[in-house]
Amino acid sequence: MKKIMVTGATGQLGSQVLKLLVEKTGGNGISAIARDLTKLAEFSALGVDVVYGDYNDRNSLVKAFNGIDLLYFVSGSDVSSRLQQHENVVAAAREAGVKHVVYTSFQRRNETENSPVFLIAQAHLLTEKLLKESGLTYTILKHALYSDVVPMFIGADVLEKGVIYQPAGNGKVAFTSRSDMAKAGVAVLTGEGHENKTYEIAGGKSYAYSDVAEILSKIGGKPVVYISPTVEEFSKTLSEAGVPVEIIGMVGAFSEGIKQGEFDFPGTELEKLIGEKPEDLAGFLSKVYSK
Repeated sequence: MKKIMVTGATGQLGSQVLKLLVEKTGGNGISAIARDLTKLAEFSALGVDVVYGDYNDRNSLVKAFNGIDLLYFVSGSDVSSRLQQHENVVAAAREAGVKHVVYTSFQRRNETENSPVFLIAQAHLLTEKLLKESGLTYTILKHALYSDVVPMFIGADVLEKGVIYQPAGNGKVAFTSRSDMAKAGVAVLTGEGHENKTYEIAGGKSYAYSDVAEILSKIGGKPVVYISPTVEEFSKTLSEAGVPVEIIGMVGAFSEGIKQGEFDFPGTELEKLIGEKPEDLAGFLSKVYSK
């Protein structure tokens, strides 16, 4: 029996993958790492082997990865530190003798420093390179932008305001739910024939914010319009409203990426992996915004 370890298990994606693995296997042969083991007490009670591990501590990772066949490697959330963190994970996987690493990367078109999201992309590009040069067997899951980010970007009160205000132009995105991405990860971890492959983990349709406005208009029963200001206008408006500069910069960068078509990669590989139609954006938003 293959031993599977999930990293990032206290996060939203890793915890969903862990939950699905437990449902599929009964927890037998499944382990997870965390810096705070108390946060995984629920899974420990279900038979998951919970182990201490910290992306910043390579030695802890080597110890945690010992005896692991399949490693589900969730990219780090600390953008400023994850270049080194990811180097630690790949190096530790090699040292511990991990047989196969499944890495959660992301979709992109522009891989140069001119990309509006290069600060986000940089660690992913490096990690893919490290894995391919490491001698480890790998599978790279190139995740689309999460459907889950749409409410974050447009706000919980968008139906009341009736306005989506984002500087994304007419750019489209193959928004895909985190739950479907988790299903894809489990399909790879428990399936066969995924060695040294790269998959585009995205739904079959792309959406512009004008499409999102149309969907929300139907959900709320009243018009929602989409306004696309310039990045400068957007930044000024949000700054005057007291939004932190870091948030403005992050949303602005992703919006510019959307405008440039950075994330417009609809496809069928996700559907083939999970054996069902991925959740569409209308269904996802209906769950979020329906009262």
